Amino acid sequence: MRQKVFIILTALGALLLQTTDAAAGHIRKRKIKKQFKHSAILNDHFTGFALYDLDDKKMIWQQNADKYFTPASNTKLFTFYTCLKMLGDSIPALKYVIRHDSLIFWGTGDPSFLHSDLKAIKAFNLLKAANKKLFFATGNYSGDFYGDGWAWNDYNDYYQPEITGLPIENNVAEFYTDKNDSIRVRPSYLKRYIKCDSNYRPSNFSVKRDFSSNKFVYPAAKPPRGFVQDIPWKTSTALTLALLQDTLKLPVLEINLPMPDSAKTIYGANADTVYRHMLQPSDNFIAEQLLLVCSSAKFKTLSSDSVRSYAKIHFLNDLPDIPQWADGSGLSRQNLFTPRSIVALLQKIDNEVKNDSLLHSLLPEGGVAGTIRHAYKTDKGQPFIWAKTGSLNNVYNQGGYFVTRKGKRLAFSFMNNNFTRPASEVRAEMARIITWIHDEY
Repeated sequence: MRQKVFIILTALGALLLQTTDAAAGHIRKRKIKKQFKHSAILNDHFTGFALYDLDDKKMIWQQNADKYFTPASNTKLFTFYTCLKMLGDSIPALKYVIRHDSLIFWGTGDPSFLHSDLKAIKAFNLLKAANKKLFFATGNYSGDFYGDGWAWNDYNDYYQPEITGLPIENNVAEFYTDKNDSIRVRPSYLKRYIKCDSNYRPSNFSVKRDFSSNKFVYPAAKPPRGFVQDIPWKTSTALTLALLQDTLKLPVLEINLPMPDSAKTIYGANADTVYRHMLQPSDNFIAEQLLLVCSSAKFKTLSSDSVRSYAKIHFLNDLPDIPQWADGSGLSRQNLFTPRSIVALLQKIDNEVKNDSLLHSLLPEGGVAGTIRHAYKTDKGQPFIWAKTGSLNNVYNQGGYFVTRKGKRLAFSFMNNNFTRPASEVRAEMARIITWIHDEY
């Protein structure tokens, strides 16, 4: 008899606890687990998930959250946080000294210098109006033009510009057609390297660069109306000098000179504007260059490796799992992070920014802007999710923040690796589950 009473009281207690939790808007783990367990899409590949309550400061539910995944562009969250810790309100554009009749300047890696969208011109104006002999000091960046593990055969694709100490105009050539359907290029200096090649016959009209030089060819066929194609150019000191001279309309000479401690810094673009241009469209070029800017702010040399090592020791040493961090953008498959470490990073970002409205405005906004614009619908016209995506072949991830209908502030990491189905199906299933949590709680 006593055993029956105990069972009844236990059942009533559990029911009361569930009712209380539901009334308080608490998220029940078993209901989330059920969404994953019965998902045919998520169960045919490696899936990781971590969901964290930012206000109650506790993990709600996790699956494979301690396992390492290829993060793709979720890596940019690590770059973003490092920048928040190492840079101020504006991006250092150039380091320089004035000696007698000469202005000597060093690159800081600033991606906004004459950027097609950011259009940062303070450094340009300094050089233009200096009324001095201009000398570009080289040698402070000695790294490779590609990050570790980058795909060399993507060299012709817009998303993989080369890394340089002084980038100009995105390090990308824009090919387009004029009103006569003739091929043109920006910057116009590069037009001397373009030619029509009747032996080049791609299935669709396109321009192709030689892998090791700036020789560009296009087919003899008529280009389609409104044709536009962005192609990274092959970087070199000689090309940097030529582009500077062509843009400034002034002679610029090369000099090999260590940067003195007395070098001044001129600041360019607003940092938040640059971060937004990195995070919302997932710009690889800006991400990689920003690590060099961080290096410029801390060290005399431009070294992504040094910055990543410094950040891991000083900013990321309390993450649940040691990050394997290979580049700034996520192009490298050598990057490996766990979902619970990404959630811990998101907490650190939230604590650093201390302004939800600002933080949300920097990230892609579901139904509104960036790489999740079409992945989510808004809730009565308002976005409820702000998250960084990460995609490579057979990889699709999201990491960020969302707010439920009852006002719970959540951080999450949702990682999918090694699937063979279309990424659109995985993306849609992720959106379904996140939207369900938003609606339910």
